[in-house]
Amino acid sequence: MEKIIKIFNTAGPVNPEYHYTLEPLSRISLEDIELLIEQNKYFILHAPRQTGKTSCLLDLMEHINNGDQYRALYVNIEPAQSAREDVKRGIKSVLSSIASQSVYFLNDSFVHDNFNKIIEQNGEDNALNEILTQWSAQSTKPIILLIDEIDALIGDTLISVLRQIRAGYTKRPKLFPQTIILCGVRDIRDYRIHSSKDKEIITGGSAFNIKAESLRLGSFIQSEVYTLLEQHTKETGQKFDIKAKKLIWEYTQGQPWLVNALGYETCFRTKELRDKILKKEPITEAMVIQAKEALIIRRETHIDQLADKLREERVKRVIEPILSGTVLSTSFRHDDIEYVRDIGLIEQDMNGEIRLANRIYQEVIPRELAWNIQSGMTVQRVWYIKEDGTIDIDKLLRAFQEFFREHSEHWIERFQYKEAGPQLLLQAFLQRIVNGGGRVEREYGLGRMRTDLLIIWKHSSGVQKVVIELKLLYKSLEKTIAEGLTQTLAYMDRWGTDDGNLLIFDRTKDKSWEEKIFYKEEQIGVKTVRIYGM
Repeated sequence: MEKIIKIFNTAGPVNPEYHYTLEPLSRISLEDIELLIEQNKYFILHAPRQTGKTSCLLDLMEHINNGDQYRALYVNIEPAQSAREDVKRGIKSVLSSIASQSVYFLNDSFVHDNFNKIIEQNGEDNALNEILTQWSAQSTKPIILLIDEIDALIGDTLISVLRQIRAGYTKRPKLFPQTIILCGVRDIRDYRIHSSKDKEIITGGSAFNIKAESLRLGSFIQSEVYTLLEQHTKETGQKFDIKAKKLIWEYTQGQPWLVNALGYETCFRTKELRDKILKKEPITEAMVIQAKEALIIRRETHIDQLADKLREERVKRVIEPILSGTVLSTSFRHDDIEYVRDIGLIEQDMNGEIRLANRIYQEVIPRELAWNIQSGMTVQRVWYIKEDGTIDIDKLLRAFQEFFREHSEHWIERFQYKEAGPQLLLQAFLQRIVNGGGRVEREYGLGRMRTDLLIIWKHSSGVQKVVIELKLLYKSLEKTIAEGLTQTLAYMDRWGTDDGNLLIFDRTKDKSWEEKIFYKEEQIGVKTVRIYGM
């Protein structure tokens, strides 16, 4: 039989036979989970989408069932989402999922044979409780139930499931599952569930106040990223050079789907890349950069789901101050920050500092927010390319200065994230020019009071690197320029370029455009920085 070539997995649970795999149970504290089970506890496992939750639950079920103490069952109840607030349909779907899974994994047909009768006898508001009671009573071992996609349920259906589990809690372990693990994107305490029946908002913590712990599955650490990449080398002989490995880590910060997606994109996406495996040609930094661009441009499902979340007002309240570099945000709410962290967009350090989760998200967010504007622009790259193939940056930025004067009020009003409007508008303008021939690297964050952009443009004689520093005018113009020059020069030194540009956005409403628009150059040592006011 021909050997199966493993690949990096970007869809569904991992299968070690087909995928490069980190041991799922190594990513959680198995000892802590076993203690919670021993103590008859009910608890939560949550993590952003596509981080390996399902793989962990499936491995945990197998691990438990390999012992002789419990019977564990994994069940995905997402199909019940289509029932929405039709509780009878929703509960029937949940029970049907438990029935089919218990037959498949445990060779146990009790739920399958009895759940329809129990629904008719007990009604949808008690059927789940009753089936779990009867199933546990006739089981030879205590049952451990692993429920995945709990937050796929909606409204009264979700409330009914949580309350029926809570009602059976005191009967465990002989007449109810000894442990139930609820798994989803968010910690259940943060649920705000709209009950159409009761005409009120029910909190998850209220509906499920029997939770003992909330465990969060994190991203890969750097050594785990390298271990996963090295599995490809061991399998095929093709190496990732050290710069490529470091860049994958820098781009992803270990987000599991992004790591696997970059791995797949650099190794397997095209026949040309697959041929490189046969030739054992190494994966290079340039290939990783190209792969990152391809993922963003194609708007893979993971990226598309991320973009969809940006439309939510509670996400906007967290992300907009980060984009604009605000020193002190008054829009932050604890619940918003928890939500945006739970969906994986941000990380929060122990000192409270909030930052975007990784560099790919840092690039995706402004590009996505500015996409409609960028598509509607009529600027053409050919207008700004010199005879030697380089970009005429001064001509480009003077054109943007004029564009901003004429159109900014109209265009910025079209942004949902208006406070970050000037930054987004410039990035849309630049992206329109460099797409296909170069790229824009971005650095921004809460409290930075600036956005650092680096244009990297390939031409026939080499690579052009251009630093563009964006600052909003908060203090006097002189102080803003002085700070901006220091920051621009530092960024120029970091990237080894002499082409530095500082843009000052003055959003003072009662100033005329004649006062805001200016251009000048500052000579600092041997370097010159062009300054554009607008």
